Amino acid sequence: MTGSSQTSGPDATSARAAAVSVGVDARSRGWLGSQTSRRLAFGYLLLAPASAYVLLLVGVPFLFSLYLAVSDANVGDPVANFVGLANFRAAWEMETFWIALRNSVTFLVVAAVFKSLLGTSLAFLLLQEFKGKKLVRALVVIPFTLPVAVSVLSWKWMYDSQFSVINWALHRVGLIGGYGSESWPIWLGQPHLALLACIGVNVWRTFPFTAIVLLAGFTSVPTEVLDAARVDGCSFFQRFRHVVTPMIFPILIIGFLFDTVFTLSDLSVVYLLTAGGPGNATQILPVLAYQIGIQAGSLGRGAAIALMLVPLLFPALLVMLRNLKRRDW
Repeated sequence: MTGSSQTSGPDATSARAAAVSVGVDARSRGWLGSQTSRRLAFGYLLLAPASAYVLLLVGVPFLFSLYLAVSDANVGDPVANFVGLANFRAAWEMETFWIALRNSVTFLVVAAVFKSLLGTSLAFLLLQEFKGKKLVRALVVIPFTLPVAVSVLSWKWMYDSQFSVINWALHRVGLIGGYGSESWPIWLGQPHLALLACIGVNVWRTFPFTAIVLLAGFTSVPTEVLDAARVDGCSFFQRFRHVVTPMIFPILIIGFLFDTVFTLSDLSVVYLLTAGGPGNATQILPVLAYQIGIQAGSLGRGAAIALMLVPLLFPALLVMLRNLKRRDW
């Protein structure tokens, strides 16, 4: 009996191990073939194009800009050497950089305030029922869909010191007097007006996007909830603050994030209108980075200046994502 137990011991152990491995393989094959795994695989397959887009068209250029920012790359030299933070220090020592940083923050804050007011008003207007509502909805998105060069050059003509249709309209209503450039404001030539003129064009181009985002959020609020708040005696502003805003808060955050990115990285409006002038009155970081990195040929320093936009965007991104995560809890 002893001999038989010794003989059967290793065989029993190997048999149990084989049974366990077969069970594990069966469970793994069962999980891989389950509906949950197929749904996960299908979800990852749908995310693959967007992930590839972000990696190839956003991630790779961002990493390349980091490489340029820590090198002495320039247009005339095919070989770039590592210089560390020298380009960032050189940018911080430029007086123009601090002017551009101040103008960028001013540009962002003032444009955000006006786009919020105009976008909210337009969204509420488009919620009302009136004749030609579909036509109006199609017309209000034209500024956002027009090619930026066409729209900005049209505004440059309207800001012209001699043939400005804006000055003509102001003169007709009696806000400015006389004829000619001597008494009319020079929108793109006076420092205190040039930045406001650029902000006005940016607001005109992008506030329809804010209105569309808000309109999508408003239409997603159930009418039963609004009717219940109205029966409880809530005023219009109370319903908007305590009912509508909390329900569409994630949509507002995402829309605000996109609008912040669009505003801070808006190179075309300022460059086509004033190219940063007069006297750096409208100089912003994207324009300064383009002028130094592309026009002057100093790729490394231009990339370092462009990367200064990241510290401006990162705090806003962090705060908004934390608020969204806190609401999920």
